[in-house]
Amino acid sequence: MNRDSHPLALTEIKLDTFLDGLWKENPVFVHLMGMCPLLAVSNSVINAVAMGASTLFVLVNSNAVVSLVRRWVPDQVRIPAFVMIIATFVTITEYLLQAISLEIHAALGPFVPLIVVNCIILGRAEAFASRNPLLPSILDGLGTGLGYLLAIFLMGAFRELIGAGSFLGINVFGDHYEPWVVMILPSGGFFTLGVLMIGVYWINRLKSRKPGPQQEMAHAA
Repeated sequence: MNRDSHPLALTEIKLDTFLDGLWKENPVFVHLMGMCPLLAVSNSVINAVAMGASTLFVLVNSNAVVSLVRRWVPDQVRIPAFVMIIATFVTITEYLLQAISLEIHAALGPFVPLIVVNCIILGRAEAFASRNPLLPSILDGLGTGLGYLLAIFLMGAFRELIGAGSFLGINVFGDHYEPWVVMILPSGGFFTLGVLMIGVYWINRLKSRKPGPQQEMAHAA
């Protein structure tokens, strides 16, 4: 039996597809994609989570539909067709946000409609979903979307804590804390992104230094 057709091998491939987008190939910390909404609306945890969840919803669903119709879309109209699919789910997302909270919808402003041209969404549709079956495409969208949600959540949590002394609007440091207002301004977004990227790089360096199973066996021998 071909190893690639073995159930365990297929499970490993699917898990790798998910983990690549979540951490190894994180769209923010590795590829620096989706920067405009990341820097613009990550000044609070609520706004960050709303934006990240919206992107995740669009990414998973557009990947699924692109994978299903990939064999019937001519190459000449491939990109416009993908954009139309993405735009459909962005419209659904915008209506859902309006129904859930007009305040959050107003805070996110034009960045929800701009998900249509987010390079993460179209990039995964073109590079992965248009070339792979349904389940791997969903896992790719889920991993990449959760990776983006993780990044923007960390941005929002750090900026809100330092810039307002709160988390989800709840005062954390007390009335005596003097907020660093600069952290909720655009310049604070760039600073936070730099700090988090250094942290991710440091974690990856530590992981790469840990001996793997084969190295441990060789060392024991």
